[in-house]
Amino acid sequence: MKAIILSAGQGSRLLPLTNDRPKCLLPVGARATALQWQIEALDHVGAVSEIVVVTGFKSDMVDAAIAGMTSVSTPVRTVFNPFFKLADNLASCWMARAHMDGDFLIVNGDSLFEFAVLARVMENDEAPISLTINRKTAYDSDDMKVSLKNGRVAAVGKSLLPSETDAESIGLVAFRGEGGTLFRRAVEESMRDGSGLGAWYLQVIDRLARAGHVGATDIGSLGWCEIDFPDDLEAARRLVAGWERLRVVA
Repeated sequence: MKAIILSAGQGSRLLPLTNDRPKCLLPVGARATALQWQIEALDHVGAVSEIVVVTGFKSDMVDAAIAGMTSVSTPVRTVFNPFFKLADNLASCWMARAHMDGDFLIVNGDSLFEFAVLARVMENDEAPISLTINRKTAYDSDDMKVSLKNGRVAAVGKSLLPSETDAESIGLVAFRGEGGTLFRRAVEESMRDGSGLGAWYLQVIDRLARAGHVGATDIGSLGWCEIDFPDDLEAARRLVAGWERLRVVA
């Protein structure tokens, strides 16, 4: 199984911290940046044969950071997204489509999680596409909300009503068998018809979910975080410090 990390963005909501570096290279722990935590987690799980990082803003810095990760045994390569200033992350998926052969994971560049989250995702092969989810008591307007029906994903989107919302996406999706083909085809269609340039890839997942192709992996009490704003970064650093102490970090 391959893993594709979407790390093309600058992270403008984190300015001025991202003036001179992309969001994925912000430090989150005593030893590592967000990207390094993700790569080490994927390397640790043992089932990932190759890691592909989609770069954009300050891509040379990302290339150099990856070259310095000498303790990682899994091969890591980069793919440059020249549309990063104009497009959202569906375009990054389109740039990486050649690597969507066989089974693969997509990881948002701003999502961090415990090692055990990846292990749980790897164990769940019940659906061709599996969206990793977290449940909580309340959801805000920026959450990528998820509606479930009979254990499957029925819809995904930030605009779902509270009555329709059962969980949130944590930015980690697994594709197996026909799932990768379905996703790649839908991404290509979106880019051809012009709707994909400013779209999130989860808008494609939403369409596939409404057609019945998407299952869910619930992380339960396992830890994760997303880094969008300065407060998120501070919260992520506190979480990572705890994971670091327990040596179960991602």
